[in-house]
Amino acid sequence: MAASERTLSRGVVARYAIGSIGTGGFATLPGLVLVYYLTDTLGVTALVAGLVVTAAKVWDVVIDPWIGERSDRALARTGTRRTWMIVGALTLPVGFVLTFAVPSGLDPGASGVWVFLAFLTTATAFSLFQVPYIALPAELTADYDARTRLLTWRVMVLTIAILLFGAGGPELRSAFSDEHAGYLVMALVAGLVIGAGMLVATSTAARGARSTDAPPGRDIRAGYAEGFAALRRSAAFRALLAAFVLQGLATGLMLAGAQFVATWVLRDERAVTLLFVALIAPAVLCAPVWQVVAARVGKERGFALASCLFGVAALSLVGMIWAPGAWVYAPVALAGAGYAGMQSLPMAMLPDVISHDARTHGIGRAGSFGGVWTAGETAGMALGATALTIVLAITGYVESTGSQTVTQTPVAVAGIAISFSVIPALLVAASLVALRRYPLRRSDIEADAAATTTEAVAS
Repeated sequence: MAASERTLSRGVVARYAIGSIGTGGFATLPGLVLVYYLTDTLGVTALVAGLVVTAAKVWDVVIDPWIGERSDRALARTGTRRTWMIVGALTLPVGFVLTFAVPSGLDPGASGVWVFLAFLTTATAFSLFQVPYIALPAELTADYDARTRLLTWRVMVLTIAILLFGAGGPELRSAFSDEHAGYLVMALVAGLVIGAGMLVATSTAARGARSTDAPPGRDIRAGYAEGFAALRRSAAFRALLAAFVLQGLATGLMLAGAQFVATWVLRDERAVTLLFVALIAPAVLCAPVWQVVAARVGKERGFALASCLFGVAALSLVGMIWAPGAWVYAPVALAGAGYAGMQSLPMAMLPDVISHDARTHGIGRAGSFGGVWTAGETAGMALGATALTIVLAITGYVESTGSQTVTQTPVAVAGIAISFSVIPALLVAASLVALRRYPLRRSDIEADAAATTTEAVAS
């Protein structure tokens, strides 16, 4: 479906942004507490906990391209991507609650299987919503700056959601003396809020207008074929995706490690709330700043600047090994300022990539691009949690169950600090190398929009 030429209304921008309450909540809360829940409440070993989380995410990587192609088919057949988005929004809360509903007294092995199956269901529901949701901006507007505006507001809501879920979730869990009850109540409240946010966003998906350039129905292999074809023919997509996946790995690693940093480096389990406030408050404030920067220097340069700020701030946190203390909140705040640009600008660049590909090759594959993008994002975040568990295992981290008290060695504590600082900084540096190969500039996108308008008038 061709991108709309009309100016985006405030209502469309607001409803689309509200969807990030759901995507931010799901991306944040499991990444923050699920590994910790497995290791320190259910007694699952660190490596097994990492495998449980990663295996469910790998499933998402497998199905996302297929969902993307099916979304394109649904658009061609019915004129909307909405149906699958609604299914995902309604089923996700159920799976989310089940993930944290492991019965007390179940042995660690059975607990791991329970969490794996429930989280697999939840992740599938999320993909049903997320893949078409990612595809929508390319179809909502063809304007270079309007896309930045749309995605800036989305990221502002996203960062607020990260703050609410990242800070509020652990606080709600800690309000109960029984850890199992605390996690269950947290999951119930969070699941309902996530589902509600997603349902609001489904109203932005077009209804009724059938696409003339979406692919016809084909077999299941078409989903993967379309995804690989998008990667092969679009150098811009390869560069942007590589940068975003590497940064997803970095942020996923830090997200999974935040609770461990609070508990074992800062020696205050509830300090995770302060870490999130320090990260997200600047992100909310700085998201509009990156919109201004992108308007002046281009999205790709703004993205690079935001990444540099985040990487330098993360690297400075290595000082926690020798001098843990309240000073860490300052570099975390700087990382938050960079994080806002690292989220809004690549997501604003993605619809540019999609529309340029459609203009260049005469086909519309927004769903397929969205499927590969979501698969890459999911893989990055999942591998971040896996990388943390590998470091924990190498450094001798000791797991526990319930209220059991354990002591960590200095090597294990240092491993946690490095996972939160040096490794993410190196990953962001690698992402900048990939970003240098991104070829599109404002002039390319404006030329695409002008040509599309001319063709529409001529026809």
